[in-house]
Amino acid sequence: MGFAVHEYPNVPHYGRRNTGRFLEAGMVLAIEPMINQGTHEVVSCDDGWTVVTWDGMLSAQFEHTIAITEHGPEILTL
Repeated sequence: MGFAVHEYPNVPHYGRRNTGRFLEAGMVLAIEPMINQGTHEVVSCDDGWTVVTWDGMLSAQFEHTIAITEHGPEILTL
């Protein structure tokens, strides 16, 4: 059980079907898609929080937090 932002395990939002980690009850995930006008490459700023596109093009991001429960996923940010 964690209390910090971006803790292990990392669950990437990309990959190949039927590979990677299985979601388990007790996990809480932040789904944070980033839609970029240009490249998918990003750079983290020195403040340790801000992420910008490598090419400086426009970008948008939003987030939902989802808890994986014994009865299935529950979206906490609705």
